[in-house]
Amino acid sequence: MVKTIDGKKVAAEVISECATELAELQARGIKPGLAVVLIGDDPASQVYVSSKVRKCAELGMHSEKIVLSKEATQEEVLKVVERLNHDDLIHGILVQSPPPPQIDEDAIIRAIDPSKDVDGFHPENVAKLALEDPTGFVACTPAGCMRLIEAAGVEANGAEVVVVGRSMIVGKPMALLLMARGADATVTVAHSRTKNLAEVCRRADILVAAVGRPEMITAEFVKDGATVIDVGINRVEDSSKAKGYRLCGDVAFDEVAAKCGQITPVPGGVGPMTIAMLIKNTIKAARLKS
Repeated sequence: MVKTIDGKKVAAEVISECATELAELQARGIKPGLAVVLIGDDPASQVYVSSKVRKCAELGMHSEKIVLSKEATQEEVLKVVERLNHDDLIHGILVQSPPPPQIDEDAIIRAIDPSKDVDGFHPENVAKLALEDPTGFVACTPAGCMRLIEAAGVEANGAEVVVVGRSMIVGKPMALLLMARGADATVTVAHSRTKNLAEVCRRADILVAAVGRPEMITAEFVKDGATVIDVGINRVEDSSKAKGYRLCGDVAFDEVAAKCGQITPVPGGVGPMTIAMLIKNTIKAARLKS
């Protein structure tokens, strides 16, 4: 019988660890601070930002929420980032993605002080990940996926892993984490244009789906007994639901669950881990500054 990997439970364990670390820092007079910048009024982004700020409050961390209008200019956003770079109360800066189309997101990421880049997207932190430098910050979602794999008792050492997706947010850092010393997996990075994709995926002992296409990964993509990590979260129209839609991952859960060994659900799998790892990165940033 398939085993569901409970992301809420693992995230709660991470938050518990964070609470212990926070108590140790606060005993030394250090209060980690996170600033979250939201540009515009996208409903999903508002929910994400509010949940991050709320979690900081629950843990007794300092937090600052900055909301800019959807007409904000690149210069206005850069000024906010510059102010936060020099604010000693702020250890972590996150600019909620995606911004409105007039904003150059890459330029904003590069403007963030790398020592406060708790999202792990600054080129300096990406380089540190590739170099296996522990002083860098790892993108929260792939870091959370690694923690889920560990919590599930899945052995990455020597395993064949296929990551479907090549984004800088998930796919590429995920591959780097899996092939790093200590994880020691054999990694294939595939994507929607990979030839014979289903055949490539069926080689995987661990399959990570981060392609951004609803239920693209079906049973034919999965080897019997494989571990499946579903990073996707998609809104699909569904007239049978009161809201008119349902949330699903990149994996067709029911048919894949019948075939694989372990799988993360959507929602309740990878999602809760992202905020937990963001808090962990912010605490790390404060510790490195102390």
